[in-house]
Amino acid sequence: MIRIEWTRFTLRAAGIGLLGIVLALPLRGAEEEKGGKTFKTPGAATIYYEVRGGGPGVPLFLANGGPGFDHAYLHVSDIWDRIAESRPVVFWDQRGNGRSGDLPAGQSCTLADQVADLEALRAHLGYEKIDLLGHSWGGSLAMAYAARHPERIAHLVILDPAAPRWQETRYLFEDFALTLAGEVSTGDVLRGYMSLLFVSPEKRDAFLAAAPSFAFRWTVNQALSADLARVDLNPELPKFRFPTLVGTGRHDFNVDLSTADRIHKAIPGSRFVVFERSGHLPFFEEPEAFRRTLEEFLAGRLTEPP
Repeated sequence: MIRIEWTRFTLRAAGIGLLGIVLALPLRGAEEEKGGKTFKTPGAATIYYEVRGGGPGVPLFLANGGPGFDHAYLHVSDIWDRIAESRPVVFWDQRGNGRSGDLPAGQSCTLADQVADLEALRAHLGYEKIDLLGHSWGGSLAMAYAARHPERIAHLVILDPAAPRWQETRYLFEDFALTLAGEVSTGDVLRGYMSLLFVSPEKRDAFLAAAPSFAFRWTVNQALSADLARVDLNPELPKFRFPTLVGTGRHDFNVDLSTADRIHKAIPGSRFVVFERSGHLPFFEEPEAFRRTLEEFLAGRLTEPP
């Protein structure tokens, strides 16, 4: 059985950048993920992380969406293991999420905290430079980290992101939320909402069949959403001097395509890629096109603007 907890407020006001509903799919949980570890940051947060693969390539760090979700949904796609054949690929559960430690009373959870946690993880693993990919809300985290630690960025990838100023993000699921007032079945909510994340019904169904359990932390979402309301990353983007790829699904009805386009135009020399048959998860809907584009970019063959 699929358990879904949903409210109109969650969809319209919380600023959730990946899913506006909480899914618990008892198919393959985080306990079956490969070889994770934890460490304690200088800020006293316990962070869970996984390193897949190896090789000579610059490590690729993956900042997942949310805020408030763990990284488990990224494992639905196998492209990361294929990319990990030539470089380390690093996943982590952000502060307060998933298998990272719960937020104790009094511990803050701000964008600056998340940036510091990522920097602590980089230092803990001993990498001088990293390639950083941020998906959905993770794009905000990636932009903020790159602004704070530009010397650590080899390549930056911003995928289906929220706006640099959180309030300027246009979440297209707001219109969908208005259609769900009143009594609806969990199946109707799931099918209706998932139709906005995917172009292909077959891909949607395959995602649900393969997905692990999603762990959502409302307290993390609230804390970060409140902090993000005070943050404006727009002035930082023109300062970026490292290769940057901005990508989005053509049919992303979670975050409007124009958001990614504005970010691209603000970053000098950035590359903009639209995945024509994807919604909010191009790495799952068009895995080969996405993998090819990402690997070519990281290899330095997609650095020129279109």
